[in-house]
Amino acid sequence: MLSACGSGSGSSPDTVRVSFKQSTDNNVKVMDNFLADVKKQFEKKYPGKKVELVPIKAPDSEYYTKLQQMLRSPKTAPDLVYEDTFLINSDITSGYLRPLDPYLDKWSDWNHFIDTAKTAARAENGKTYGVPDGTDTRGLWFDKGVFEKAGLPGDWQPKTWDDVLAAARTIKQKVPGVTPLNVYTGKPAGEASTMQGFEMLLYGTGDGSSDPLYDHATKKWITAGKPFKDALSFVETLYKEKLGPDPSDALDPNFPVTMAGELLPQHKVGIDLDGSWLPQYWLPGSGHAWPNWSRELGLAAMPTQHGQAPGKVSMSGGWTWAVPSKAGNPDLAFDFIKTMQTETNAKKWYIANSGISVRKDVASDPSYATAQPGIKFFTDLVATTHYRPAYPAYPKVSTAIQEAMEGVTTGDATVDKAASAYDDALKAAAGNQVTQK
Repeated sequence: MLSACGSGSGSSPDTVRVSFKQSTDNNVKVMDNFLADVKKQFEKKYPGKKVELVPIKAPDSEYYTKLQQMLRSPKTAPDLVYEDTFLINSDITSGYLRPLDPYLDKWSDWNHFIDTAKTAARAENGKTYGVPDGTDTRGLWFDKGVFEKAGLPGDWQPKTWDDVLAAARTIKQKVPGVTPLNVYTGKPAGEASTMQGFEMLLYGTGDGSSDPLYDHATKKWITAGKPFKDALSFVETLYKEKLGPDPSDALDPNFPVTMAGELLPQHKVGIDLDGSWLPQYWLPGSGHAWPNWSRELGLAAMPTQHGQAPGKVSMSGGWTWAVPSKAGNPDLAFDFIKTMQTETNAKKWYIANSGISVRKDVASDPSYATAQPGIKFFTDLVATTHYRPAYPAYPKVSTAIQEAMEGVTTGDATVDKAASAYDDALKAAAGNQVTQK
């Protein structure tokens, strides 16, 4: 398993190059520290072998672009890359990644991964191209101090979209100087806008029995009907009534980092529609240490539009470790994955990055479930969560969603105009494989 296997011109046969997304917040070193520890373990286990960590420091949208540029040539392709599940099928179709089935078939730990996590990196050809390192869910974070000043309940659990907007309007009226409600929007925030923002709305418009973005029976993408426009209308209302951040802030690519690292700890936001991973920003030594966050913030599930069953909605994604097709040392790369994904290291990672376990052995470990406030809340949301239709066209569909959101956020487009532009972009992205619902 340690053979060089056709070492590319950009690598040494004894060195595994590992590329990953480095936080744009210099204080957040969760991934850096974890990989540095695994590097030590790996180099001790395999004498003579070295690990070169290749961080890419960039906002999400720029990270994906830089990563794809690296994957195109044997001279620049790392041996191991950190891939968001939404992008992996696009990269598979482009021929950037190699299937891992020959390795997975011989790796006993693969049996510990839950089935839904395994499918996250499985292509339409049935082969698996990545090993997931956790999943996530999304919900509403709210500031209990702001709620108290606004006269809102400390155990707030909204039942409808109107309940969420009503709370935001109350905060605007009674607590000046605070952003009432944050919903990520526009192209600069990339997939944060699509997933934490728009899809948390769109997937709450129905009863959860069908995918509002993609018709899996006909294998066609769904154009902007009433559910799509209703989700856009929520975004339009938020920014038209000045219940959200100033658009100039919301359209900053680093706004998600600012939200977690500064605005929430400084009690400048009433409600934030966001992900389960936020506490990694507030751990001791993070630069934003906030030991009292679990007492000062409340958690609520995002409700469905009208409170219809199942009553709440969440979206789940996650990241995987994948081996580029042009990697010089694929065998060595998979040995690094195995070192990262021992049960002990996996648990250490989930706790450090506030992730949700995709390994059954870790999930059943009491020390994991009680390691951090909020883990149980966000893990329970997995029962009613949704996954993106992460087919090859999805990255372009996601960009089209962000453009529609940006139009109604800035007021440059009405809901109908933004929806119409989305339909045009959708047809182009999907090769006209679209359907109306």
